Parts: sequence; C-alpha cells; structure tokens
Amino acid sequence: MSALDDPDYRTAVHDLLGLLAYGELSAFERLAADAAMAPDIPAKAALAGMAVAEFHHYQRLAGRLAQMGADPQTAMESFREPVDAFHRSTAPSTWLEGLVKAYVGDGIGQDFYTEVAAFLDPDTATLVTDVMADLGHSAFAVENVRAAIEDDPRVAGRLALWGRRLVGEALSQAQRVAAERDSFDTLFVGTVQRPGIGLGGVSAMFNRIIERHARRMASLGLAS
Repeated sequence: MSALDDPDYRTAVHDLLGLLAYGELSAFERLAADAAMAPDIPAKAALAGMAVAEFHHYQRLAGRLAQMGADPQTAMESFREPVDAFHRSTAPSTWLEGLVKAYVGDGIGQDFYTEVAAFLDPDTATLVTDVMADLGHSAFAVENVRAAIEDDPRVAGRLALWGRRLVGEALSQAQRVAAERDSFDTLFVGTVQRPGIGLGGVSAMFNRIIERHARRMASLGLAS
C-alpha cells in the first residue's frame, strides 16, 4: 500500500506542495523585483536567472499537484495570505536587504522543507528536495554582502537587525500555517499507521532551524 493511498496523508501532501508552489511563485516575483535594484548588469542577470529557476520549480510543483488529481490553484490559495503577509512585512528597501532576504529567508524555508522531507514518501521527498536546492543564492549573497561590509562596516549593524526581523517574521508565519492546517499534524505529529516526531520533535525542529539561521548570519559577517 502506497503512503498516498492514505487520504489524510494525501491531503497533507496536497497542502504541503500547495504551500511550496505558492512560495516558489512568490520567490520568482520577488527575485525579479530585486533584480531591478541590482547595481550592475552581472548582478541583475544573476538574479534574473535565479528568478527563472524559481518559476520552473513552481511549474514542477503545480504539475505534480495536477498529476495527483488536485487543482494547483486551489491548493495554493489557502497559503496566499500568509505568504503574501510575510513578503509585505519584509519588503527590502535596498539591494543589500534584498540579498540578505534571499539568503536568510530562503534558507529558513530550505531548512523547514528539508526537515519535512524526512517524513514524506520517496517520490514527494525527492521533488521537495530538488526544488529546495540552492540556486546560487548562498555564494552570491555572501560574496556581495561581505564586500559591502568591507567597503562600509556601518552597514553591518543595520543588516543584522534586518536578519533578525526576517527570522522572526518567517517563524511566526510558519507556526501560524502549521497551527491552522490540521493536515500538517499528519506529517509532524503522525498517526497510528504513520508515526511522526511528536510535539516535542516539532519544537526541536524549530530550534535546529534557528541554529542554522545563526550560522548563515555568521557566514554573511553579521551577528544573529
């Protein structure tokens, strides 16, 4: 019996892929907008390329949802408000803030979905892992943010505050979504047939995400 034959698990996967698909579509829009703030053509081209890759990820996720018999638009709609709320509250005002958001904000998402992938069926886990692969954000952001700090050390304090705001907003929205969608209990808390990590494990998971965030901030040369 396939895990997807379990209706509760199947609903949870629909929700998870809907959340991820809308997140990728939003990432495409955000990176395209950030490219407009880039200081030169190579930086603009790099961000535009990342945006295109994010859109391709969205297409893969939407295609998988359709293949499973779900309507991609319906699956994404439930998560539109919290994802949009996060981006509204963390809209970058400068090129450097956009880079930190792309690196730190996307990193938090990568950590979350990597944790979740451990509880997914192999095909879904592979898809989630593939679309969460680093598109080059890390090296690009670290190189440019560190260069900016070296050029003007005063920007470090402001970007450190920005990074703390990002993690606070991201975790707040993630916890909100998890609390509002009963289907995610199937993945995290589990069922008799498919044990999860339990409530204590969920708390430990978020602690690990925070620890990885601190390491990312350090790699940028910023205090967490």
